[in-house]
Amino acid sequence: MEIKRILVPVDFSELSTKALAVAQKLAELFDATVSPVHVHIPITEMDEPYALGMSSSVYQDFDKIEQNLEKRLTELAKEHIDDNRIEDSLIAFGNPAQSIVDLSQKFDMIVMTTHGRTGFTRFLLGSVAEKVLRLAHVPVMVVEDKSDIGNFEKILVTTDFSKNSTAAFPLAIEIAKKAGSKLHLLHILSFDQFDEDETDISLERLRKERLKVVANEYFHKIKDQLSYSVETSGDSPHEAILNHVKQNDYNLILMATVGRTGINYLMMGSTTTNIVRHVQTAVLSVNPKKTDDLG
Repeated sequence: MEIKRILVPVDFSELSTKALAVAQKLAELFDATVSPVHVHIPITEMDEPYALGMSSSVYQDFDKIEQNLEKRLTELAKEHIDDNRIEDSLIAFGNPAQSIVDLSQKFDMIVMTTHGRTGFTRFLLGSVAEKVLRLAHVPVMVVEDKSDIGNFEKILVTTDFSKNSTAAFPLAIEIAKKAGSKLHLLHILSFDQFDEDETDISLERLRKERLKVVANEYFHKIKDQLSYSVETSGDSPHEAILNHVKQNDYNLILMATVGRTGINYLMMGSTTTNIVRHVQTAVLSVNPKKTDDLG
């Protein structure tokens, strides 16, 4: 999979600039360009144009607003992105999540933070990030203030053995190959999803055998960089993954946003959202329904 154009939503908060720094590292890794985007939400004149330092008398001059926002966005991007990797600074007006999703159709990846400005008229990145995760046609990387991607030394990839969950594999392999990463493939056997009479411990052996097959089938090209494990837990899948992440120092987690829907398997969609909400580690999600061309 090629990553040549990266889109980075920015709301001018200090945290949102973290995504620019992460995008710079990805751009170096993939020899890609970065386009910052700001989505402005014009509601009323009470919505102070905080980013511009303008009086309310010119607030309805959208051309002027766009010019000022674009100038500030470009200046901010240059503080974190090499000049030769900055593409156009983009300004959009309206619904942030939908605007980002619409723009992303011309890009290969989105990098964004989950918490930015707060308040009545600010770009609420938390809820926006979750909507973008669900709707985007391209992989979405979500970073937190304490996310440390380093040089992608250690990567976690989760699987529930569904075809959908394999959508994250090609991108994980590509990053691992380019960065020389150690990659760990994890399957959670969650007895929380089983009836009591189904919790036969022999299931763990069967899942381990199946995971070995998956590892050999999909990851043989980087077998020297790969480890894998099945972990049993009485907790829900996302709680089990969170516990695993707390005990291991990863730079990046890769997950599919859609997996199996059966009760006996890791339901990747809700699990991905819960992981993004609760970990400090950067999470890169792939929507298999939107990225059929992966691999």
